[in-house]
Amino acid sequence: MRSEKLSAATLERLRGRLAGVGDGGWFFAQIAKQVTTRRAELGMSQRELAELVGTTQSAIARLEAGGRPPRIDTLLRIAAALDCDLAVELRAHPNL
Repeated sequence: MRSEKLSAATLERLRGRLAGVGDGGWFFAQIAKQVTTRRAELGMSQRELAELVGTTQSAIARLEAGGRPPRIDTLLRIAAALDCDLAVELRAHPNL
């Protein structure tokens, strides 16, 4: 296992991928869509979800609109509030 520090360029590339820069927003756009769909299936408002999660309605609205990516602990609380599991997968990058 390597214990090297990541370069600034590598960190920026990873941040961009997480935010969906350059790839159509694949990661958080999918999560945002799933949160919106599941919330609607449950007949829950953004405000109701926010109360269950311990955040604000505007934070839920930003997430659903594809704004700033939420922290993993927030995603875990959202998943719990929506009676869902949060699955994260690591895959080797095809260019590495």
